[in-house]
Amino acid sequence: MASILVLHGPNLNLLGSREPEIYGSDTLDDINLRLGAACLEAGHSFDSFQNNSEGALIDRIHAARASRVDFMLVNFGGYTHTSVALRDAMLASEIPFIEVHLSNLYKREEFRHDSFFSDIAVGCVIGLGAQGYELALDAALARLN
Repeated sequence: MASILVLHGPNLNLLGSREPEIYGSDTLDDINLRLGAACLEAGHSFDSFQNNSEGALIDRIHAARASRVDFMLVNFGGYTHTSVALRDAMLASEIPFIEVHLSNLYKREEFRHDSFFSDIAVGCVIGLGAQGYELALDAALARLN
């Protein structure tokens, strides 16, 4: 049994009500319920964590390393384009991860085109809405099996 952690960054707690034309109508709970069910069905443990604070996300990454999480899916929201500290935490964790974004970053403002994580991720799923999390989980499960 592998341990899978999904990290959600700032403002993702507002999914379903925040700019649904960009982010869709699924709530964070909807996404986490589907991911958790898929992990359970595959025989793996699942945990998710959302926080608007960079420090809390870093602390959770450190805890993931200590508890030997096997794989992560991450959507760091706006921190994707700004946080060297989160990048350093991900590198220090030595846990493989897939970067997920609900919207197509390349159809948005130019400052969103650069990610501090894409080059260290196993892969990236961008622009496919909530389904992107499920596709990323499928890829993670395939790697774990």
